[in-house]
Amino acid sequence: MNDSSWGTPPQTGYWGPSDQGPVQGAAPAGPAYDAHNAQQTRPLPYVADVPAHGGDQDADRGAARLSGPLFRDETTQARTHPGEVPQNPEPMPDASQPAPRPPKKSAGRDLGAAIGVGVGLGAVIVASLFVVKAVFVGVIAVAVVVGLWELTKRLQERKGIKAPLVPLALGGAAMVISGYVGGAEGAWVAMALTALAVLVWRMTEPPEGYLKDVTAGLFAAFYVPFLATFVAMMLTADDGAWRVLTFLLLTVVSDTGAYAVGWRFGKHKLAPRISPGKTREGLLGAVSFAMVAGALCMQFLIDDGTWWQGLLLGLAVAASATLGDLGESMIKRDLGIKDMGTLLPGHGGIMDRLDSLLPTAPVVWLLLVLFVGSG
Repeated sequence: MNDSSWGTPPQTGYWGPSDQGPVQGAAPAGPAYDAHNAQQTRPLPYVADVPAHGGDQDADRGAARLSGPLFRDETTQARTHPGEVPQNPEPMPDASQPAPRPPKKSAGRDLGAAIGVGVGLGAVIVASLFVVKAVFVGVIAVAVVVGLWELTKRLQERKGIKAPLVPLALGGAAMVISGYVGGAEGAWVAMALTALAVLVWRMTEPPEGYLKDVTAGLFAAFYVPFLATFVAMMLTADDGAWRVLTFLLLTVVSDTGAYAVGWRFGKHKLAPRISPGKTREGLLGAVSFAMVAGALCMQFLIDDGTWWQGLLLGLAVAASATLGDLGESMIKRDLGIKDMGTLLPGHGGIMDRLDSLLPTAPVVWLLLVLFVGSG
């Protein structure tokens, strides 16, 4: 392209023949064109080589104006004579078309699968809880081992941290059993031995990364099996099955109230940097639901319990369950994952269900001991 193509195009040859001979592109005369049509036919206009961007704006406007249909879709209007109907008129917009509806809120999970799995787990728990207590202790131990497997696997996949699973799994199951058999003293002894086993087990591998691996192992031992041991210790009381049922009901009701109220009325974020889906309105729902359920459970399920103790218990459960959920969200956000596992359809993994239960267990155990004793 030379410099002359950026200026104004020559004015000859736009609307008819010039003195330089026939214009290139004019319709040829022949049998298909009679004299009348030949007079009505005009030659194709000369189009200047105008750059797509920049250049003289007046030249751009002039070229666009004179070149006609090559630059704008004006063929129908330019070729239509008075009284002639255009062959392809542009469709008129449909004014009666309704506006699109706003998208409905989504729960983000398969609620059908989540409800089905939840009901199935609840049936297994309740059956084992009220038939043979030792079976329920086994259920706790299995949940602990699976939760440890999920946690250590995610740590290795996302962070390259190799927390030793074998001593954690064996020590975790021993912790739960020791808590049921020997109480708090047995749980502490099992915790100490598990920590020692983690330190020794990791020595069989190269020293690189030793500190972060054993630190993660000690964290996992405390976070999953040690906190779960308080559920086994609740079970040792005379009304232990009802205490555990109260603990489970209050935690589930708190989570349900937070979800229902937050989904319907939630507008103000509770902790957007940790869990964007949680709202202050959802927290109020969790507190309200848990306090009502706590009053009912303490009044009708727990020996020597009163309704006002249930209000305090429900408030404490809502707080601990929310903090536990936020803590688990913090871990998953640091790991860059949504769920800890895929074992439970609609829920994620075992750890995604234990997130609010684990920190709530010692709170409920302690308050029940203070309110009605340990027997």
